Parts: sequence; C-alpha cells; structure tokens
Amino acid sequence: MYLLDIHTHSIASGHGSTDTIADLARTAASRGLKLLGVSDHAPSTMCAGTTSYFRGLAMAPRRRFGVELLYGVELNILDYAGHVDLDAVTLSSLNYAIASMHRPNLRAGSIKQNTSAYIGAMKNPYVSVIGHCDDTRYPVDYGALVAEAASSHVLLEINNSSLSPDGYRGDTRDNIRRILQLCKAAGHPVLLSSDSHGREHIGDFSCIEPLLRECRFPEELIINHSPASLKRFLIRE
Repeated sequence: MYLLDIHTHSIASGHGSTDTIADLARTAASRGLKLLGVSDHAPSTMCAGTTSYFRGLAMAPRRRFGVELLYGVELNILDYAGHVDLDAVTLSSLNYAIASMHRPNLRAGSIKQNTSAYIGAMKNPYVSVIGHCDDTRYPVDYGALVAEAASSHVLLEINNSSLSPDGYRGDTRDNIRRILQLCKAAGHPVLLSSDSHGREHIGDFSCIEPLLRECRFPEELIINHSPASLKRFLIRE
C-alpha cells in the first residue's frame, strides 16, 4: 500500500488548480495516505508562489485531517549548470525541494547539456528529488543521472502525470523503463509522484503500476511505502 505523495500542487501554483492545502489534505486522508507533501511551483513559473509564500510555510500546520504534512517546492532549473529559482535561505526553511525542467524557463539542449543541468541541480544540498526527468523533450544520459542520484542521495521520481493519457511530455514509457531498470540494478529507491494539480489525482499512481510490474521493480525500492523512510532520505548529509 502506498502511504505518501509529495509532488502535489495547490492554488498557490498559479495554474490548473483552485484547491487549497486543506482540500489536498482532506482528499489525502480519504484515500488512506499518511503523509502529504505540497510542492507548489517556484517563482519563475508564471503566477506561482512568491518567496514570501514559501517562507511563510514554516508556520503552516503540520497535520490536517490525520495526515502529516510536509512543505516543499517544485523548483525550476534555469540553466545547464543546474541553478534554481529560490535562494538557500528560503530552501532551508522547507522540508524538501523537487527540481524540474519546464520549457518556459529552460529550452531543451543536447543530451550532454540536459544531463549537466540535472546533475548540477542534484549537487544543490537542498534538492532532494528530480522531477519528471522522463520528459522526451529533454533527452538525457540516464546512466549518468542514476549514478549521480545515488552518489548525491537524491530521488528520481516516476511521474504518473507523464504516463497519463493527457500527458504532454511525449511517450515517456521507454524513459521510465530505463530509469526503473537502472535504479533496480543500483539498488537505489524511486519516488512515485502523482504531480496532481489540485485534489483530483492525489495518491494516484495507476498509470505507473503496469511498468513497475513489467520491470519487476522491487517493492522495497519504492519509497512511497514508508513515510519514515522518506523522511530519513530527505535528510541530506
């Protein structure tokens, strides 16, 4: 049973959702989740949260409707060196940070450039997760990506939204198979993410499950089974 989902978006992300954090937490409780992470888009995304919004999350409730809450951010990777769009002081006040590439903020480069961007972001001590690196528009060297993730103690997410029928990142199945195969070989855990914008898809990993079965991916390497394991993983040494 999956007990957590930490790539979710509230109304503060500025697009695709009119739901509050309370709405997300209520839905998470109704679906049996024990831990919910809220990771609204960082300031370089149009109409997204400001720096003051993210700093204010330090005072937000840590439990709602019986669900433990973590507060994070989905950062934008801004260049091929892996720089992101929140400062270290703000990031230090959050529980975790996901770093992702979005086309309005970084044009797709070569395999070498895209890989360098992800690896640079992983070297940021506040980045715990790399988001939707399955995106076919940003080809990468997955061997190098998994090796750096293991070395830097960073999770690669398996994004349910990428695989959904209305996904917009191309046919990501081969890329996700490759990530799963490499993580399995390395014994490195993965994070399943709904990438839900609003409450509708909270805790929904239904599009991922067929690939997990196909790749015979070990249950013990899926970190969504254990909130305690996730929280230990989010502590960067």
